[in-house]
Amino acid sequence: MKLNRISSSLVAAAFGAMTALSAHAESLNTMGGDAAANAAGTIPAWTGEVVKAPAGFKPGILYPDPFADEKPILVITAANAEEHKAQLSAGQLAAFKKYPAYRINVYPSHRTGVYPKGYYDETKANAGKAKLSESGNGVLGVNGGLPFPTPKNGNEAIWNALTRYRGETYETDNVQLAVTRGGEYTPVRFQYQLDFQFGSLNKKPAERTDNLLFYFLQRIVAPARLAGSVLLVHEPLDQTKVFRSAWTYNPGQRRVRQAPNVAYDNPGTAADGLRTNDDFNIYNGATDRYDFELVGKKEIYIPYNSYKLSSGVKLEDIVRPGFLNPDYTRYELHRVWVVDSKLKKGTSHLYARRTFYLDEDTWTPVLVDKYDGRGELFRTGEYHSIQLWDVPMTFGTVEVHSDLQSGRFLALGVRTGDDKMYAPSKLTQADFTPASLRESGVR
Repeated sequence: MKLNRISSSLVAAAFGAMTALSAHAESLNTMGGDAAANAAGTIPAWTGEVVKAPAGFKPGILYPDPFADEKPILVITAANAEEHKAQLSAGQLAAFKKYPAYRINVYPSHRTGVYPKGYYDETKANAGKAKLSESGNGVLGVNGGLPFPTPKNGNEAIWNALTRYRGETYETDNVQLAVTRGGEYTPVRFQYQLDFQFGSLNKKPAERTDNLLFYFLQRIVAPARLAGSVLLVHEPLDQTKVFRSAWTYNPGQRRVRQAPNVAYDNPGTAADGLRTNDDFNIYNGATDRYDFELVGKKEIYIPYNSYKLSSGVKLEDIVRPGFLNPDYTRYELHRVWVVDSKLKKGTSHLYARRTFYLDEDTWTPVLVDKYDGRGELFRTGEYHSIQLWDVPMTFGTVEVHSDLQSGRFLALGVRTGDDKMYAPSKLTQADFTPASLRESGVR
């Protein structure tokens, strides 16, 4: 009888736990985010509705601000940052201490992050199919949708970020600014061509290239001393099976070469050493050098709906010594997944630790704190994004990597008035081969 009573209590406890888990699962949206508003009502419920395009919208170029009439509901400065530290990252708090003029303008929160129905359908179909490779450095069993809507560990969470829906085959133009302590810079203009295979809704699952996330082509068009340089990347999904393949074209030598160093902490293209290769898009590439820990969820102020920053403003208007002009940035209170990563023993990297903040509705990495080998905060990253209502998807605009030690920062993805934002293209796999590089690199 005693054994039966114990068994009954265990069954009851297990049933209660499963009931609670089921109830929680029902409160989640397809991407695993909490669909309900927060208790304070400062974060609204997620509805899944696509923001309507304002008048004047021209597909592929500029996206007018649907919230242009809104005013900040809170302004955080060095004087009051301590009062709001619970909703700020370590990097944001450090910026207030280093730059007295830095401020964060907080606007009403809008959970605009929405993906296409087909992506959600594949995500639902992934239940029980997706798994990590034995080393954790790859995803197996699926080639579309979100692999792990309810992640059990940090590796699953970071792979959600790496495999999130980022469009189809398209072209985009932008400018990169490596800003000095005094606010000076020389613009480097890029043209990008991308073809996403994993999760592509223009391709049936059987038509997607096996074990490939995307094809990536980066071309420098200015200044003249760098123009004509091209980088090609084939990004694998399971990096235990095959590592990233990369090639470069040098217009001076007129030669195509393999580029195995386009990875990890090797310097990013024309970035003055202000970012590593795996800093691009806040994080990319292999995950094998870090142990990832899923810390949990947190409500913090993050860059969101940054339409004003992407409205074709002049470069000199958005740059200030040390940071972007706060008049053009927008922050909102959102829930994020927090993933802490620490460098594995026996490996090396410029960053000994990185803490990532991932938007709960889209898995977009929106902030990162980067620490050096002494355990001191070294650099930070911010990913300003907008919602492309015609796709729909969340799309990165200006990405900022700030060096707190040197006082410099790098701004990528800056767009002027006529730059392509997201221009669908009919490029094929043949356009993303080493053989195609030499022709594409001609000045």
